[in-house]
Amino acid sequence: MEESHEQVSDAPEAGHADIYGADGVVLPSFLAHVGAAIADRDTLTLKRDVGDLHQSELGDVIEALLPEQRLALVDLLGKDFDFSALTEVDEAIRLDIVDSLPNEQIAEAVKELDSDDAVYILEDLDAEDQEDILAKLPFTERIRLRRALEYPEETAGRRMQTEFVAVPPFWTVGQTIDYMREDRNLPDRFSQIFVIDPSFKLLGAVDLDQILRAKRTVKIEGVMHETRHAIPATMDQEEAAREFEQYDLLSAAVVDENDRLVGVLTIDDVVDVIQEEAEEDLLRMGGVGDEELSDTVVATSRSRVPWLLVNLVTAFVSASVIGIFAETIEEMVALAALMPIVASLGGNAGTQTMTVTVRALATRDLDIYNAGRVIRREIMVGFLNGITIATIIGLIAGAWFQNVDLGLVIAAAMIINMLAAALGGILIPLFLDRLGADPAIASSIFTTMVTDVIGFIAFLGLASWWMHLG
Repeated sequence: MEESHEQVSDAPEAGHADIYGADGVVLPSFLAHVGAAIADRDTLTLKRDVGDLHQSELGDVIEALLPEQRLALVDLLGKDFDFSALTEVDEAIRLDIVDSLPNEQIAEAVKELDSDDAVYILEDLDAEDQEDILAKLPFTERIRLRRALEYPEETAGRRMQTEFVAVPPFWTVGQTIDYMREDRNLPDRFSQIFVIDPSFKLLGAVDLDQILRAKRTVKIEGVMHETRHAIPATMDQEEAAREFEQYDLLSAAVVDENDRLVGVLTIDDVVDVIQEEAEEDLLRMGGVGDEELSDTVVATSRSRVPWLLVNLVTAFVSASVIGIFAETIEEMVALAALMPIVASLGGNAGTQTMTVTVRALATRDLDIYNAGRVIRREIMVGFLNGITIATIIGLIAGAWFQNVDLGLVIAAAMIINMLAAALGGILIPLFLDRLGADPAIASSIFTTMVTDVIGFIAFLGLASWWMHLG
């Protein structure tokens, strides 16, 4: 018994919690075990310990392996490799693996995937490879996938699953149950049955619990309910996710421009959308774009440079303001020592307001009806924070340079800058949103520019005025 226990600890069972450490990261011991099996080309061990992992677990393992080990793992597992795991890894890793495989192997794997996972893998391939792979699929699957790929990126049509259960309204509950039991082409998991007319126009839906509670002789039209939240295939995926959030949906019908049923959007896909959109907003607020950890140095640099160049321009605007007061700074060197404090605090205050505003716009919590109230609140917050910070920095600056007047000048400038930060942090995202631009992309750069410019003008302008009075 002891020998058996030791063997299990050295080679964790598939899907076992032992592949993760307490920090949620794949254990180095498990990676070493997999790496040794790959090096020895031990397919039996890999199929036993890796082949049956959940797709998310396998995705974590793939990301943790070295690039050459990833390709070898896919090759050694062969038909036992779960291609749905590729939907759980970074785009660069997924493309690296898929590009190394022949189209015939990808086509065979796609046949076994749900349509939403298949589209997720195919959409990043070259058009020529897409067509070659689709041509190798059965006619029905090829038509379904091609239709989904024709919808714009980041729409419900791209995220939907084209496998669904649909029946006519005149069927009985008994007929529907027999159909679900006997037809092998139906999806493995579903929570709703959709009701359609002969032209596939969506009429309603029936939840599975209603089917189980109704008598076999009852007609479907007697137990169906109207689908009030059918999602257009061209709807932005973020808007679709918001529908799920607002109405607590588990699944929703996806319809084309003629209200014909073309697919179903499920909660697991929506969770992925919510996570992706949150990450995207966070990255854009930092001027990073769609960067991923697996991207190359060149790709990462290319995604960051454009907004650094924009930031360079705004930095020169701020520097030009300082240049206007060069003589004032020369007369009192203390101003140069205190200027970074004004810029730093103003920038941080503006970022706080901007972050809250961008997130509220993304979740639609901030709109035309409450914008005025929120703006007034942020102005008051800026004023109160300005008073607090101004008092502290005024006392410190006055004591530091033995100059009470200088403390009063920087205190007044800080109040002005905090008010500017509050206004810039909320008005700039609102303005960008009104123009139809993504407020997460450029708000931070322009908010920082506003706080720097206003802060320097207020501080150096007041200092210049005070010096001339003296």
